[in-house]
Amino acid sequence: MNSQNDPQDHKNLMFAILLSLAVLMGWQYFFAMPKLREEQARKEYSKELEAQRAGSQAPGLPGVASAPVSQPSAAAPVAGQPVQAPVSREDALKSSPRLAIKTPSLEGSFALKGGRLDDLVLVKYRETVDPNSAKVTLLSPAGGPAPYFAEYGWVAQSGGATKVPDRETVWAIEKGDALTPQTPVTLTWDNGQGLVFRRTLSVDAEYMFKVVDEVENRTTADVALLPYARVHRVGTPKTTAYYILHEGLIGVSGSEGLQEVTYADAIKAKSKKEFKNVSGGWLGITDKYWAATLIPDQKEPYNATYSASAAATPGELEAYQADYLRGALVIPPNARKGVEGHLYAGAKQTTLIETYEKSLGIQNFDRMVDWGWFYFITKPLFHLMELINGIVKNFGITILILTVIVKAAFYPLANKQYTSMARMKKLQPEMLRLKELYKDDPQRQQKETFELYRKEKINPLAGCWPILLQIPVFFALYKVLFVTIDMRHAPFFGWIKDLSAPDPTSMFNLFGLLPFAVPEALHIGIWPLIMGITMWIQMQLNPPQPDPIQQQVFAWMPVMFTFLLGSFPAGLVIYWAWSNTLSIVQQWSINKKNGAETHLLANIKRTFGPLLRMIGIGGSDSDPKTK
Repeated sequence: MNSQNDPQDHKNLMFAILLSLAVLMGWQYFFAMPKLREEQARKEYSKELEAQRAGSQAPGLPGVASAPVSQPSAAAPVAGQPVQAPVSREDALKSSPRLAIKTPSLEGSFALKGGRLDDLVLVKYRETVDPNSAKVTLLSPAGGPAPYFAEYGWVAQSGGATKVPDRETVWAIEKGDALTPQTPVTLTWDNGQGLVFRRTLSVDAEYMFKVVDEVENRTTADVALLPYARVHRVGTPKTTAYYILHEGLIGVSGSEGLQEVTYADAIKAKSKKEFKNVSGGWLGITDKYWAATLIPDQKEPYNATYSASAAATPGELEAYQADYLRGALVIPPNARKGVEGHLYAGAKQTTLIETYEKSLGIQNFDRMVDWGWFYFITKPLFHLMELINGIVKNFGITILILTVIVKAAFYPLANKQYTSMARMKKLQPEMLRLKELYKDDPQRQQKETFELYRKEKINPLAGCWPILLQIPVFFALYKVLFVTIDMRHAPFFGWIKDLSAPDPTSMFNLFGLLPFAVPEALHIGIWPLIMGITMWIQMQLNPPQPDPIQQQVFAWMPVMFTFLLGSFPAGLVIYWAWSNTLSIVQQWSINKKNGAETHLLANIKRTFGPLLRMIGIGGSDSDPKTK
């Protein structure tokens, strides 16, 4: 693939280069640039939330059926949310009596008025790498900035006069003072018509809530009620990347499989997305690292709905909702019946999510993490990194070890590639002879060249396949670094405090020595420079290309890649630089084994010879060794 004069070999090389450039430039445009804007978007969003106060009016209830799930009616649309006078989050929390929530992973409260889980803070996570920055807030109450809450309740069958709990209902605490992993809490409410509603809340040490809703019928007639649950969000949050990561409504609706509806698509949709009579799965709303998802009883049928409402007037905000409605529960006189559900509200920790999937039997719960198209590569790659990191306790070192493992896996192909390249170099005299012999007959020249390849058992495409086959691995590693919370704020050594973020240094302010900020387009850190140098050295192991255009491509390609990768996660750049280093060692050793010339020193002299002579190092212009 790197022969000096073979046209076909040059074409293969150019194809691989252009393909790699296309992939990286596409990544830069669609994926990396949104990542650069993420921090700025987060800051802008925080400012907007301080200035913007959403109203407390609740949306319509989820789909109300007039019969059991087997004969459901259409769900009511989600209503837009009016904007009222500014109210802080703290003041909004004071609008309802509250039940405190305290676990090793969460802190917050449950609103007794309306029976909503609308106040959750993730105590183990902060907004930035600064240990003094604010803790991440997940759920917030209606009436304050960015309402986002989960709610469980009952719907009376159409035409019935049964009074059920609503957003004005104030629940009483029957048992327990605070919700902790050791102390579940029971709430109660009497509708004054012979029905007593009870809700038992429990939570584990992580992010899983269990909700048991019961109804005691003290009347003399059967009562039929339909249980529902919903996750509701007001206002469209700033998202990080539209193509590589899903944010918005998400769920697995039984046999219908994974459902992903972005905020934009939910607003554009003319109708809500409904799935009737499904069993198993989950549904909710996801951010990059956090999610709030409802988990119905995996054996009972339900209707799942994903819906949204656009802001119809300047005085409204968009509203998004994922909800499910179960079939009617008939409670006989003097009887007590109930339903059970779960709510996951917290960080999208892969191992924890998989544990819940197994222990609770939740269908495809692991798809809450956006593993992407290469799911079969991305997820095993993540688990391999988790295994290695469990030993070395540093994700940067883990990436270096992982690179060695990937290189070892591709060693047979790479070995064949470099061996083929080394053998092709030894064929240069014969190839030049054929070119001169058949210079007036290109077809015969090509035929004889390929016959020479066949005779010497050389595959001119051998150099391209390793590059093509490593692209999915490169993409999968990018996904792991970008979407998994395990990489968030994971440090390496020195100045790299977050492997999921770009290298924070820049050569254009002398890596922080000069007191001015550098534009993002010129943000080229130390690790991208190291990567560019290793790429240049790797290319100098081969002879210079005879075609001037190809020489220019080879000369500028390391520079282009350095700028392109400057905005990529530091962990990915470290992977690439280390991979280049291992390739250099491998190619050098294979060239030496096959007796092929290694052109590194000659190319360095050819490139830097004039500069070295200017400063008095190296031979004169007449010295053939320096030409």
